[in-house]
Amino acid sequence: MAKKTYTVGYGKPPKSDQFKPGQSGNPKGRPKGAKNFKTELEEELLEKVQIKEQGKVLKVSKQRAMLKAMAQKAAHGDVKAFNALVAAAGKYLGDALTADDATELSETDQIIINEFLKHMAGTTPASKKGSKK
Repeated sequence: MAKKTYTVGYGKPPKSDQFKPGQSGNPKGRPKGAKNFKTELEEELLEKVQIKEQGKVLKVSKQRAMLKAMAQKAAHGDVKAFNALVAAAGKYLGDALTADDATELSETDQIIINEFLKHMAGTTPASKKGSKK
């Protein structure tokens, strides 16, 4: 029987240089106990920090502290914080925010929302450029 020829080229190393069955290309591999980015991020966000709220010192996770800070900024009119908070609520609380749970807005609330929308419609990047004081 004639031997089949094997062409060596890109992605086809010589047979002598190929990994043998059961041989790894990274024999040392990932060290035991090494953590990936997701694990490190989760641990960092769950780490406790002290914050002062209404004169009291509270010990909360960094994640909770960040959410509190973002909600505080949104409540004081920071549009970026407001949008980020609404996006997060839509993503993580989407099922909880159904139309069945919605209540009718009072007339005062509706007026406030309409005024805010009017204000936002007039606040474009072009109108902000000339309004430096």
